[in-house]
Amino acid sequence: GEGRGWARVMEVALVKFETLNDIKINMGEQGVQTPQKGRPSCTSLTSSWRLLLNSEATQSESIFSRLAKDCCEDLLFDKRTLDDGDQKVIINIAGLRFETRLRTLDQFPETLLGDPKKRMNYFDPMRNEYFFDRNRPSFDGILYYYQSGGKIRRPANVPLDIFADEIIFYELGSDAMEQFREDEGFIKEIEVPLPTSEIYRQLWLLFEYPESSNAARGVALVSVFVIIISIIVFCLETLPEFREDIGILPTKTITSTLSDPFFMIETACIVWFFFELCIRFLACPSKKDFFNNIMNIIDIISIIPYFVTLITEMVTTADASSGQNMSLAILRIIRLVRVFRIFKLSRHSKGLQILGQTLKASMRELGLLIFFLFIGVILFSSAIYFAEADEPNTQFGSIPDGFWWAVVTMTTVGYGDMCPITMGGKLVGTLCAIAGVLTLALPVPVIVSNFNYFYHRETEQEDKPPMPEEAEVAYKSGATSKLGSTTSLNKANGSWQGEKSKSLVL
Repeated sequence: GEGRGWARVMEVALVKFETLNDIKINMGEQGVQTPQKGRPSCTSLTSSWRLLLNSEATQSESIFSRLAKDCCEDLLFDKRTLDDGDQKVIINIAGLRFETRLRTLDQFPETLLGDPKKRMNYFDPMRNEYFFDRNRPSFDGILYYYQSGGKIRRPANVPLDIFADEIIFYELGSDAMEQFREDEGFIKEIEVPLPTSEIYRQLWLLFEYPESSNAARGVALVSVFVIIISIIVFCLETLPEFREDIGILPTKTITSTLSDPFFMIETACIVWFFFELCIRFLACPSKKDFFNNIMNIIDIISIIPYFVTLITEMVTTADASSGQNMSLAILRIIRLVRVFRIFKLSRHSKGLQILGQTLKASMRELGLLIFFLFIGVILFSSAIYFAEADEPNTQFGSIPDGFWWAVVTMTTVGYGDMCPITMGGKLVGTLCAIAGVLTLALPVPVIVSNFNYFYHRETEQEDKPPMPEEAEVAYKSGATSKLGSTTSLNKANGSWQGEKSKSLVL
């Protein structure tokens, strides 16, 4: 019964092909162009059908393959329509049929649908269409990629991982994957340069990237602990209980200085800072970029006061009569620089990093803020001077004397150490306060907006679900071929990849 059913189907198809052959013959008699020489015609197709009907079971498979090839060449790959690009292409996605023109697909010849050889593996000659057993809703976005000339848009009802898999299957390339990641809010990964030597690479990851491994997190915790101890010592040694005299800095001999507990703790902290800085400098991939990094500059500045203080005290002890006053002045300035050590925490604090990014992005607004303040100070200090010029008890003896008053008034601090006496002076003070509130408040919303942007970008990146592993690998391989180096750290090297970044938030 099954053999008779197949025979009936083939007989019906044979009748249709014979009818098509008669139509083409009639078209030729009427002057219409017939199929080109060398191309399979309906006569050859009819003969192939007859051979298939009369062949044995062992020969039917080879004859059917030849028939399918003739159908493809005759019905799909007409040279004239290929040249024009107006031929319609039917694409069946799990039962849902889409129609487009060949020229639309030919815009991207490196993709699956744009390459004739690649898409021929999915051609169904019996239905004259391409069949893909893929996700149907996702193909709206895939077809739009071809129709729009390279714009990728994910349909709203398709999950991220499924659409990423479709981008990989249809071979749209790394550019489409990168565009998809940016549209969906995934932050573009920054290229991470790594040393070429394996030992230097491990040291660089250990001391520079706390997210790379558990050992690196341990090193970061030790560094944060030492920084906090150093700041506490810096504050405690200024208390009167721990000083030998009333002055700001104690005057000690070199022996008493070396035996001082605060100096010993400071020495231990400096040893760790110096060791950490030397390791990062030796293992860094670029010495030039190392000194261009603001965090490394802060590390260098934080350890310089210790050595300058030690050398100055040794010189002062050797010749105390001549250089003591000068050395004390230098020590006051140098020890003040130690306060910058607190900025070392920004290497391990996500909050300080967001603040730094905000200030960097708001430099223009901060410049406007200072410019407005400068104009207001000049304007109102001049006005208050002339308003109080006839008052003998006035505190505004000159325009520069009014600068401090104008600054504290415009910023609404109002210390009260300087105040106008006359009616005209009070009127100027009122206008100065109102102008300060209005003028200085104008750039502030822009700065707050920048802070909100960087803050929400960090929080949303942590909460966003990770990309599928296949999509991540495809994206990174495409980025590697474009950039010539990896864009993320390798897990095999004791670093992170595909994990959430967890830094110490203080």
